[in-house]
Amino acid sequence: MPLDFTAIDFETANGNSASACAVGLVKVRDGKIVDTYSTLINPPTGWWDFHPGNIRVHGIYPKDVETAPTWPEVLEQMLAFIDGDVLIAHNASFDMGVLRKATEAVGGTLPELHYACSLLISRKTYHLDSYRLNQVAYAVGHEEFDHHDALADSDACARIIIHAANRKDAEDLDGLLKATNQKLKPLVAPVDE
Repeated sequence: MPLDFTAIDFETANGNSASACAVGLVKVRDGKIVDTYSTLINPPTGWWDFHPGNIRVHGIYPKDVETAPTWPEVLEQMLAFIDGDVLIAHNASFDMGVLRKATEAVGGTLPELHYACSLLISRKTYHLDSYRLNQVAYAVGHEEFDHHDALADSDACARIIIHAANRKDAEDLDGLLKATNQKLKPLVAPVDE
């Protein structure tokens, strides 16, 4: 199996995971970036309050998302793009929480997908003072990117995983996960949990 996955990154309007306001996706096939998808998101009803701290981080204002697609529209487009791939995110618990909570907020359902975390993989691959996305990206030679732009961050995440796989001589994602003592996690928890 080649190194295939989709990297994902969200930005949120406030501290609630349901307040997705931007997403970036980067598709990797055979260890190469082959496609991207990104959009601003009109957050689900009830989660539209933009916190000044979040705006300072990502620079997205309420006026920027007024005419953006809603979560149900974006989710449909995202799932078509992901097409069953394993998802990878840096600090994946945050991004998977956004995916779950925003979908929950609109009464939607998610398919059975699995994910892994580039932050955890990085900790088992590199010896750094910080494992923040920008620091790991710099360490792998990806220095010029607009940190906290959803597409730029998912691109950096993809490049980190490609670099880590090469460093660990892993031919595929399974090999990289084994080499870093990581396992895929289900996006939707089994009912008996």
